[in-house]
Amino acid sequence: MEQAINFTGTGVAIVTPFTNKGAVDFPALTKLVDHIIKGRVEYIVVLGTTGETATLSKEEKQLVIAHIIKATKNRIPLVLGVGGNNTAELVEQLKKDDLTGFSAILSVSPYYNKPSQEGIYQHYKAIAKASSLPIILYNVPGRTASNIAWDTTIRLAKEFKNIIAIKEASGNIEQCMKIIKYRPDNFLIISGDDNLTLPLIASGADGVISVVANAYPQDFSDMVRHALVHDFEMAQKLHYKLMEITEQLFADGNPGGVKVVLAKKKITQTFVRLPLVEPNDKVKATLKKIAY
Repeated sequence: MEQAINFTGTGVAIVTPFTNKGAVDFPALTKLVDHIIKGRVEYIVVLGTTGETATLSKEEKQLVIAHIIKATKNRIPLVLGVGGNNTAELVEQLKKDDLTGFSAILSVSPYYNKPSQEGIYQHYKAIAKASSLPIILYNVPGRTASNIAWDTTIRLAKEFKNIIAIKEASGNIEQCMKIIKYRPDNFLIISGDDNLTLPLIASGADGVISVVANAYPQDFSDMVRHALVHDFEMAQKLHYKLMEITEQLFADGNPGGVKVVLAKKKITQTFVRLPLVEPNDKVKATLKKIAY
């Protein structure tokens, strides 16, 4: 197992840049990795939803993994997105794949199947037994069509020492506060919603896995650092500086919005893969106007 990493602070769900021919743009990916690391975030999440992983082939996934490992040059910890709705297949993948270079996995709750809470528990139990790396649960009901209830999270956190955190993107602050209140020691609550990160940290959460930090790693990670030491005056200034931009990033699909800003910064281009399309002209115009 890789050396244990503390995932307090800001992680970035890195986008996958594409060329106008639809291929992975590896030079742009290098530029993006350098931009993110220069912005002093704590870690990078590879092959998450924001990376358009669902539209990458198995070969492309391996090439993206290898390229990011090479580009980071051990400057920053990496987390690998490893999720699915076929538990047996996922367990086999975790046993078979080479996870060298990663410090943890981020595993989304099973989508489409709509399992019960017991089904979700048993799914993660199987993953916990199979994984050689620490596990970050990922609750995103807007994409999976089912919610990990707070007491299921606590049950998993207490029973499996290698389940170390949850990325909570339910948008339900009360649910997050229940997890914060009843969690065991050293279990982290990580925001999955950029604009809810400040109030969640004020409630006792430990950080974020962010989309906006692809474009604004310095300001966003500084906001998180200030909030974590209860310097809320400075944290609020940075939060409100980014709030409108963050809203617009998600106004017509992710990661289309953040790619518009990254294109303005001359880091990546705006191309996404079907079934995603680029944001509509109104959102694009607004982002180009307010992005800095």
